[in-house]
Amino acid sequence: MADWNPGKPYNGLPTLPPRVDVETTSILKLAIEARSSLAAMNQAARSMTNASVLINAIPLLEAQASSEVENIVTTTDELFMHAEDETSANSATREALRYRTALFEGFNMVQRRGIVTTNTARQVCSIIMRHEMDLRSGSGTYIGNPVTHTAIYTPPEGHEVIDAKLADWELFVNSGRGYDPLTRMAIAHYQFEAVHPFDDGNGRTGRILNVLMLVAAGLLDHPVLYLSRFIIKNKSDYYRRLLAVTAEEAWVDWVEYMLEGVRETANSTLKKIDAVQHLQGVLKHEIGAAISGGGHVGLLDVLFEQPYCRISNVREACGVSRPTATNWLKELTRAGVLTDVRVGRELIFINTRFMDLLVRDDVTDDREEKLF
Repeated sequence: MADWNPGKPYNGLPTLPPRVDVETTSILKLAIEARSSLAAMNQAARSMTNASVLINAIPLLEAQASSEVENIVTTTDELFMHAEDETSANSATREALRYRTALFEGFNMVQRRGIVTTNTARQVCSIIMRHEMDLRSGSGTYIGNPVTHTAIYTPPEGHEVIDAKLADWELFVNSGRGYDPLTRMAIAHYQFEAVHPFDDGNGRTGRILNVLMLVAAGLLDHPVLYLSRFIIKNKSDYYRRLLAVTAEEAWVDWVEYMLEGVRETANSTLKKIDAVQHLQGVLKHEIGAAISGGGHVGLLDVLFEQPYCRISNVREACGVSRPTATNWLKELTRAGVLTDVRVGRELIFINTRFMDLLVRDDVTDDREEKLF
């Protein structure tokens, strides 16, 4: 771009829509494929007997991956162990759990209003950062090498400038403008990151907004698209293509990357849904064989909604006494259905096969290979 200099605030960042033809024949073809994959995944999630399985699990995985993009590293075990109570969690785990909270709050906002707005972004970022966020008003913000202080990109500067660019972003997000919703999401994601409206938390906020835009467009019923995992796997491409839009108006390459991410992620999640449903059938049989006397209605749901399960989870969900809940979980541990671990004074029971299934990237259609 003629007026772009990596070391100077990019106040000349062009408004949307892009000035070049983005929806080429190849992009439109990929958008159709991505939407088809997304629709299949959404329908499969909708048809699950208990959709809470995905609604509880996928946002935690998304939180972990999106935080990892920012070099905030926690483990899946830590996240699920502290999903209900973060009191004793380490700082990285607490940050990832705030991402999940922000995702759910953003989802609720979109459900109420039907649109994604600048205020949505501000509220999401405020939850992530644990304090009220406003638009940047100072100077000195840049993206670059923290050691050499060499700038790769310097976002727009000045409260009024940023406010105007976000207003344009909001208008584009919520108007048809003739773009496929997935193409529009990809374009809007670049623009949000280029505006870089807050002092911190822009990357995580932008990745939450991706999911919320798809919810607002009617392409997702729940925030269960695990898109940050694709970005982690292709992190260098993510940043390279973002910068290429700024430097060369390489919109087609950028949109292609994002559409491929949606397509791949949706297909992967679809396979996970199929594998989860199969595993539920296996565990239903194993629970019946391990626990005598029956009466354990609801126990299967608990073990998938809470893969790190506490005695109190079973007692409350199944309406049984603490001794009964304890006996059930210990019987399942003796039978090898669950494993247990002591955390402080508390005993936690883990649905390990479900956890293994969630974190695997190579879920295949061979059920026996992937589960046993």
